[in-house]
Amino acid sequence: MSTANPPFRATLGRSVALFSAFRAEQTDPDRFYGTLARDTVAQLRSYTPLDGKVVVDVGGGPGYFADALRAAGARCVCVDADTGELRLRGGELPDTAVLGSALDMPMRSDSVDICFSSNVLEHVPDPPRMAEEMVRVTRPGGLVYLSYTLWLSPWGGHETSPWHYLGGAYAARRFVRKNGRRPKNDFGRTMFAVSAAQMLAWTRGRDDIDVVDILPRYLPVWLKPIVRVPGLREIITWNLLLVLRKR
Repeated sequence: MSTANPPFRATLGRSVALFSAFRAEQTDPDRFYGTLARDTVAQLRSYTPLDGKVVVDVGGGPGYFADALRAAGARCVCVDADTGELRLRGGELPDTAVLGSALDMPMRSDSVDICFSSNVLEHVPDPPRMAEEMVRVTRPGGLVYLSYTLWLSPWGGHETSPWHYLGGAYAARRFVRKNGRRPKNDFGRTMFAVSAAQMLAWTRGRDDIDVVDILPRYLPVWLKPIVRVPGLREIITWNLLLVLRKR
């Protein structure tokens, strides 16, 4: 059972703490993903209670978010297409993991209370289709939490940043020259250029969802209006969060 928690607050101090942990993503993933998972669950809880809810974590890999969701009282299953990612923390496939694509999830329609995904959308070749799948499996009245890194943000190229501003293919080639291997987030193969404009247009074209919130996930609440400014939002927002309710 979950316990009482303080209200979630998107303050400047929170942003500083997240970006500090972010620097340790490659060297200390437990610290980074654990910090982010706890913060994310607190944020998600501000939109909906989690105790007893059925949650699917789309592309959750090693299960950091799933662990935090379960600690909050949710019943969580992870769907991921990469067995290597699923095995990262223990070497074995977790009992609560399902092997499957985010573009064609092996789940019934209207079957979960919350469909959750953190920083996966930029890794699929058809972002709108993934979002459609998330809506499909969510029951009417349920919540979709969809967060992703914007291509034109400072971290849009992931480990190839900031050279992605000169083109994703160039950034990947430069990474190979410097490191002697392909980047994990390889443009055109495991990473794609997805914008705020694309997914905001997708939300406007749907008649089966209501928009609960759209905001820059990691930034202070007073920067929320930036998502309404075309062009500028692609750079400053950094990570866009869509919170949707299925009709």
